[in-house]
Amino acid sequence: MASSSSSSSVAASPGLTERRGIPGAQFVEDVQTYLTQSGLDVNSALAFLQERLQQYKLVEMKLLAQQRDLQAKIPDIVKCLDVVATLQAKKGTGEGLITDFEVSEGIYSRARIGDTDSVCLWLGANVMLEYSCEEAATLLQKNLDNAKASLEVLVADLQFLRDQVTITQVTIARIYNWDVHQRRIRQVAAAKDT
Repeated sequence: MASSSSSSSVAASPGLTERRGIPGAQFVEDVQTYLTQSGLDVNSALAFLQERLQQYKLVEMKLLAQQRDLQAKIPDIVKCLDVVATLQAKKGTGEGLITDFEVSEGIYSRARIGDTDSVCLWLGANVMLEYSCEEAATLLQKNLDNAKASLEVLVADLQFLRDQVTITQVTIARIYNWDVHQRRIRQVAAAKDT
């Protein structure tokens, strides 16, 4: 693997070369050609690839944080949808809904909720708005669909990023092994000359 340094050319990774701002990694088929075409020596090429690898790791950390946030948000949206559906089901029956709600962290209170035509939803940034039950259900369903779609995109981005990390790590190993091989050839040639 490390000894093949002839007749192949530098090939970009097949398929996508960029995905949502994440640059595609280049698979180096022929190290000598890659170094010649890029105008880099071995140490500069390794430094560049190590820096790119660190950038990939940083992006991966950000994407994983976004994924965790979405995975936490989706069950909350589903729970809110269930509450709105329950309120709609109880509407007009004359019977109240008895529920426990969180007053503050770890402190709960019991309440009886009579017939209601509206609910209040937290929108974020300390903003709460009152919606009719139908509007709230529509808004929550839209938010749920958007969150699931965003999660799918994030998963695809993470897979693409992991592929780029692997390609970069393989390229680093190929360049390093090629350099070790070239040094050994030079050592053998120098030993024969003496």
